[in-house]
Amino acid sequence: MRRVSAALVVVALGAVPALAADPARDAIVAAYAAQAKQQDAGFSGFSAARGEALYRLRHTVNPEIASCSTCHTDDPTKPGRHAKTGRVIEPVAVSANPKRFVEADKVEERFMRDCKSIFGRVCTATEKGDYLTFLINR
Repeated sequence: MRRVSAALVVVALGAVPALAADPARDAIVAAYAAQAKQQDAGFSGFSAARGEALYRLRHTVNPEIASCSTCHTDDPTKPGRHAKTGRVIEPVAVSANPKRFVEADKVEERFMRDCKSIFGRVCTATEKGDYLTFLINR
C-alpha cells in the first residue's frame, strides 16, 4: 500500500513539469540563465517566488499599466485584457496556454516593450528568467 501511494506521488509530481516542458522554452530559459551568470557571478538560479513578486509588483512609471497583472489579471491562468486597447490577451500561464514562451524573438520583444512600459527600464536576465519560471510553473 505504501509503495502505491509513493508511486502515485512521484507520478503526479513528475506530470506537472512534463506538461510545461518544451525544448524551445527550455532553450529560452537556458539563454537567460547564461546571460544572468554573465551579469552576476553570484547568480544561483531562477526563482518562481521572485517571478511572482515581479508579476504582481505595482509601479508608478505608467499608472495605466502599473503591473503585469493589470493586463494579465491576478490569475495568470485566465484570459486578460489590454488596459489601453481592451484587446483580449490569452492566458500568460503555460498551464493554460502551452504556446506561451516558445518563440525566443517574440519573448524578447515582449520583455523589451513591457518592461519599459511597466518598470520604465529594461529587465535583467534574472528578472526575465524568474518571470518565466513563475509562469511556466503556473
